[in-house]
Amino acid sequence: MTAGLPYVHRVTKYDPADRDERGCYTGPEDSNCDHGPVEAAYLVALAAFAEEAGITELTVRDPEYHGAELGELPPAEEEGMAALFRPGLTGFHDGATVSPAVALEMVRVMLRESGGWCRLESDGRFFLHVGYDQYSYVGSAVPVGRAVARTAELGLFAERITASPYEPEPPAGPPPRAADEAFWAEVAGLAASGGAVLLQEVHVGNSARWHRLRAADVPGVRARLTPRAVLHVRPDLSADLPGVLAAARARQSAELVWQDAGSRIFAARFHQWDHGLRPGVLAGARAASLVRYGEDAADLLLSAVLPDPDGVVRVRQPF
Repeated sequence: MTAGLPYVHRVTKYDPADRDERGCYTGPEDSNCDHGPVEAAYLVALAAFAEEAGITELTVRDPEYHGAELGELPPAEEEGMAALFRPGLTGFHDGATVSPAVALEMVRVMLRESGGWCRLESDGRFFLHVGYDQYSYVGSAVPVGRAVARTAELGLFAERITASPYEPEPPAGPPPRAADEAFWAEVAGLAASGGAVLLQEVHVGNSARWHRLRAADVPGVRARLTPRAVLHVRPDLSADLPGVLAAARARQSAELVWQDAGSRIFAARFHQWDHGLRPGVLAGARAASLVRYGEDAADLLLSAVLPDPDGVVRVRQPF
């Protein structure tokens, strides 16, 4: 954890002299990324903090991906985190380690708000958080006076604060179940009794991979899962496509999962008041399912989190 680091700064393009009595910025700078010299100044300044703190790698924590709009299939991997971690966000997951150079490219994505977010940390030594409207926060276990001076030279402002507003909250509720041998034995048993089950692999927040498992498929799929993924086991897809579509249309919002004739699995979310269910969305599908969440998730059979090799679950906020 990085909470309680003694040297925390808010690094922005906003002059503190242009804040009102509540601390709200009232000056002329807008809240958008310029994709140019100001963005470059941010990256140089934040690199100076990491360098002065002696950071040689950073850990990805609590990653999220926002590349798919509601009602649309996921777009081609052309921008944001998807462009950095090809194919399919490989390497972008909780606990992944990245070099400072890669971390800065991730910061660029977050400053542009263009398809992903995470906390970047070096446990007990350093953190780097990016918020909305070009606000960034750095914390260090050692003094960073040279980086503060470098930030000023770049025309930015490094303000000393007590803590980042993006400090992770303490985990709520009981610890999540570990996806251990007993869990996988249950998965195999459910698949054997029902013919197959649907496994939802949440590898980053707001994004998932789907697997249709027979009992014999469990070992192979298990070996390919993303580290620290959150796993939800649901009943198998249904061949009653009209029934699934009718159930989805009866809801204000829905997520559909379906398998095409080539056995590929797709998922998409829909809001009736926004996009609605497009005609022919299940054209060519061989089976489908309506996914429910939260208190409505009566179809959820099992949930667990992949532990680290030492058996410890380190995901802070399971999705």
